Amino acid sequence: MDRVDASPSAEAVGRRADAYAAAPLLNCLLREVAEPLAGPGDPRVHRLPSGRLLRVRPGRRPADPELHAAGAWHRVGHTELVKLVAEELRRHTGLPGGDLPAEMVDSRDAVAALLTARARATPPADPYLRSEQSLITGHPHHPAPKARGGGPVASWLPYAPEAHARFPLVLLGVREDQVAEEGDTGALDALGTAPPGYRLLPAHPWQLDLVAGELAEAFADGRLLRLGTTAFDTWPTAAIRTVYEPGRDLFLKFSLDVRITNDVRRLWRHDLRRLRRTDTAALHAVEAVGRPAAWLGDRGYRTAVFAFEELAVLVRDGLRGHLLPGATPLLAAGLAEGFDGSPLAAAADPAVWWEAYLRQVVPPALRAFGDHGVVVEAHLQNTLVAVDAAGLPVQVLFRDAEGVKLLPDVTRAAGWERLVYCLVVNHLAEIAAALAEHHPGLDPWPAARAELARHDLPEIPALLASPTLPGKTNLLLRWTGADGADARYLPLPNPLAGG
Repeated sequence: MDRVDASPSAEAVGRRADAYAAAPLLNCLLREVAEPLAGPGDPRVHRLPSGRLLRVRPGRRPADPELHAAGAWHRVGHTELVKLVAEELRRHTGLPGGDLPAEMVDSRDAVAALLTARARATPPADPYLRSEQSLITGHPHHPAPKARGGGPVASWLPYAPEAHARFPLVLLGVREDQVAEEGDTGALDALGTAPPGYRLLPAHPWQLDLVAGELAEAFADGRLLRLGTTAFDTWPTAAIRTVYEPGRDLFLKFSLDVRITNDVRRLWRHDLRRLRRTDTAALHAVEAVGRPAAWLGDRGYRTAVFAFEELAVLVRDGLRGHLLPGATPLLAAGLAEGFDGSPLAAAADPAVWWEAYLRQVVPPALRAFGDHGVVVEAHLQNTLVAVDAAGLPVQVLFRDAEGVKLLPDVTRAAGWERLVYCLVVNHLAEIAAALAEHHPGLDPWPAARAELARHDLPEIPALLASPTLPGKTNLLLRWTGADGADARYLPLPNPLAGG
C-alpha cells in the first residue's frame, strides 16, 4: 500500500498499524516455534510451546490471530500478541528476551507514526524512489521490523523513507591530519567547500544528533567544524541510513547508532577495513557474468580518526552508469511490498513477467558463487530489478559489499546455505508469493525450478530434491541475544522439490 486516507482517524491508523505489525510477528512465531495442526479449511490452527492453540488467517501476511480458551476462540490484539509471544518464548527458551518485547511495541508505534505521516506526504514522482520508500511492512519475517531504537518519533520521522522524507545533509570539516579514508572519495569534495586545512565530511543529521555528546570536544578544539548543510536534498532509501541524491546520481551510506532489525547499523571498522577486498571481488564476479547484470560498487569511505565508526560515510556508485538505456530500476523489496505503479501488480502476462525476472536475477548470483566464490547478499533489499517501458524485467543490479561473503573466508557449504536463504527464501519466495497474490491461479515454482536447473553447480540437484530450505530464525536470534551476523536456520518446506 502506498497511501492512506487523506485524514485518517487515530482509531483507523491504530487498526492498520496493528495489522501491519502483527503480520511479520506472526510469520516469525509460526515459522520458528509453532506446530501446524492438520485440518481442513481456514483459518489455520497451530499449537504453541505451552500447548495453547492459536489460529490465524493464512497467507504471506497472516492476520486475525485468535487464541483458544475456555472452549471458545478469542481475538488477540497486537498488545496481547506481544505478551503471548513473550510468554511462549520464555517457556520455549528459558530466557527472558531482553529488550525485544519493547522493540515489538516500538515497531508497531513506528508504523502508526509512518501511516499518519504518509497521509500528509507527497510520494516521489520517480518510480525508483517510490519503490525504495514503500516498505511499511518491511522485513516480513522479523518480529520488530520497524523499531527505531525506542527514541521519540520526532527524532527519526524527518529522516524516515517510509514517510517520503527528503532532507539536506550536514556538512562538517575535518582537520586534514585527522582524516581517515580509503578508495575513491572524490565525490564528497564536490558537496560543498571546506576551509583551508580541512576536508569535507557529510553527516546524516539523525546520526549527528545521536553522537553529539561524543563529538563536543572535537568541535571545541577545532578538529571538527560545522559548515552548514548541503544546498540540495537527499532521499533516504529503504536501508534508512543510505541516501540517494538524484542530481549527482550518488549514494552515500552512513553509520546510524540505532538497532534496525537485527543489528546496530554502524559502519564497523572491521567491515570498512575489508571493504576494498569484498567490493572488488563482487565487482569482478558480476562483471564476469556480463551485461546486463551490474554491481553498484562501494567506491571508498571517509571518516575522522577520532570518531572512526561514528562519522564514517561510504560512497557508492550511482545508477546511470550501469542501467540499460530506457530501463527503470526498482527495489525488489518494493515489488514484494507493493507501491503505486508497480509492474508486478500490473503484469499483463504474469508467467512471462516471472520468467523474465528469474532470467535476470538468478544467473548472476549463481555464477558469482560457482565461478568466483563470491556470495552476493541477493536478498530483497540489496537487489534492484530494472524494467523496460512495458514493465518487463530486463536487468538486475546488486549492491552492498558489507553483506558479501567470500570463499574460503566461509566454507562452501556455509556460503551456499547463505546464498540459498538470501536468493530463494528471502527473495524469490516473497516475489513469487506477491505475484501469485496479484494473479490468482499462477504457480510460480515450476518456472523457478526450471531456471535453477539450467545451472550446473554441483549443489543444484540437492537443492531441487531437498524437502526443506534454510529459513533464518530472526525471532529466536533476537530473543536469545545472538550477534546479528550469526545467522541460524531451521528447515522450511521447499516449494522447489517434487517438480
